[in-house]
Amino acid sequence: MVHDIERYLNIRSAYGASLSPDDDRLAFLMDTTGVPQVWTVAEPGGWPEQRTFFDERVTFASWSPEREEFAFGMDEGGNERQQLFRYDLPTGEITNLTASIDAKHRWGGWSHDGERVAFAANRRDESVFDVYVQARDATGDDAELVAEGDGWLTLGGWSPDDTRLLVTEAYSNFDQDVAVLDVETGEMSELTPHEGTVRFQSAEWGPDGDHVYLVSDRESDTLDLWCVDVETGDFSLVAEDSDWEIDGVAVDDETGRIVYSTNVDGYTELTVGDLVAAGEIDARPTPDLPDGVAGGVAFDTAGERFAVTVTRRGDPANVYVGESETGAAERWTRAATAGIPRDSFVEPELVHYPTFDGREIPAFFSLPETDTGHGETPVIVDIHGGPESQRRPSFSAVTQYFLANGYAVFEPNVRGSAGYGKAYGHLDDVENRMDSVADVQAAVEWLHDHPAVDPDGIVAMGGSYGGFMVLAAMTEYPELWAAGIDIVGIANFVTFLENTGEWRRELREAEYGSLAEDREFLESISPLNTIEEIRAPLFVLHGENDPRVPVSEAHQLVEAASDHVPVRELVFEDEGHGLTKLENRITAYEAIVEFLAEHVDGDN
Repeated sequence: MVHDIERYLNIRSAYGASLSPDDDRLAFLMDTTGVPQVWTVAEPGGWPEQRTFFDERVTFASWSPEREEFAFGMDEGGNERQQLFRYDLPTGEITNLTASIDAKHRWGGWSHDGERVAFAANRRDESVFDVYVQARDATGDDAELVAEGDGWLTLGGWSPDDTRLLVTEAYSNFDQDVAVLDVETGEMSELTPHEGTVRFQSAEWGPDGDHVYLVSDRESDTLDLWCVDVETGDFSLVAEDSDWEIDGVAVDDETGRIVYSTNVDGYTELTVGDLVAAGEIDARPTPDLPDGVAGGVAFDTAGERFAVTVTRRGDPANVYVGESETGAAERWTRAATAGIPRDSFVEPELVHYPTFDGREIPAFFSLPETDTGHGETPVIVDIHGGPESQRRPSFSAVTQYFLANGYAVFEPNVRGSAGYGKAYGHLDDVENRMDSVADVQAAVEWLHDHPAVDPDGIVAMGGSYGGFMVLAAMTEYPELWAAGIDIVGIANFVTFLENTGEWRRELREAEYGSLAEDREFLESISPLNTIEEIRAPLFVLHGENDPRVPVSEAHQLVEAASDHVPVRELVFEDEGHGLTKLENRITAYEAIVEFLAEHVDGDN
């Protein structure tokens, strides 16, 4: 039986867990109401209790280490100006901690005594982030400005003695620095001086407060796990993988329990152990978790258990709790599949296809059960955003809906994608931007040779930077496409950079090129300037409040393309960079399905 798109979009996800201070409850996010809200559950598979009831999405939940309260984040209408709130469980009272609606706030964690919170915010200057510390019962302007920043800052948590904070400054997605901030004096001590572009990510305090653990590609192409001595600045290598990236680490700074993740061609492998000395791990059994994508590790107070979110293409995201000593793991949440049998969900095949310069490009390819192998199956080439992101085999209700309706789905990780080392990630920088579009063209050539594929039924679809890739592929290689679907995509890099949020411009220029030095090149690769080349029908979807890719991009594109191809535009007044509200997602994907039924030969 084939269900409609509304049924698929009612499949739920549970993720982003935090364990209560008495370890008897789990707080997590779940989208049962249509947007993510905070829920709690007291036992594996227990009946969850909804705690927040907003029309807007909640972005995280973090339990106080000492009290029956948690912090959570929420923006308005997708504008990404997140505010921070405190929820008191005994009373249900919610306090707006930040109450500064024009600024973005990034959660930095609770102090160990639960008396203070830290966050980064762009209150003083929209283009930069500063570090603030605030008492748990203070609000708004009561926050103390501890240190002024001059760029894109995020916080990595309080030191074990609550006197210092870890601060990461990002210059691009492949270049960061980590520093230690003295909360009392405001003095910032850099831990990671370097030349060129080097990643320093996922910084965590060690239990002695004298060492910091992080992942970095400082001496290799891929991310390794390192330990840094705070006093001397000396680095010691803790773990490495010559082929794959160690892309995240979590440390319980009370017990020294450590969990780190390795990204193996998109799939997560977790390693659990104990820090028996600075930079030395005594390994524990591998957690008994489903094969898929895992992350968001949160320890209990004793470090004996940890919560982690696991998703795979055949199962929605759920929270598991693992036993550190034994490797045993149990699923605590039961995100519903809207009555659609789990065994009907299709798992992808990991493939590698050749491109123009002899490289092998990784991709996930999923065929519908209706495929006959006789060249009758249309394909949606679904291109991820970022661009320094990675398509991984996590659950996607929309992908499963397309598969159930007779479409194959092809998801390439073209050059510039994360997960394959820094050399691969830099292959599309600035003047090499269009090489990644050529990788999409090579993907279509590979599909043409596949016995299942209808070569006249290939669709380009993508969101954000993936939307640019759709438009670029349709203007550079117009003969390949039956249709295109652009969701919050970039049509003109110059107007995009001019109008994007002040806090993002410098970070994005590091990837795409600068307005001052590369304007002519940016104009030359902007699809809006060659839109007359498009030959296939186009559907453009956008959010009115998008702070990253202004809605003006969509309007420009639709006006220019409507002269020579069928174009549909759909703008949501209460969305930002993407579609988060269930009602809007149903409207959007029902319209996409109608668009594909009209212009592509699928079983619809």
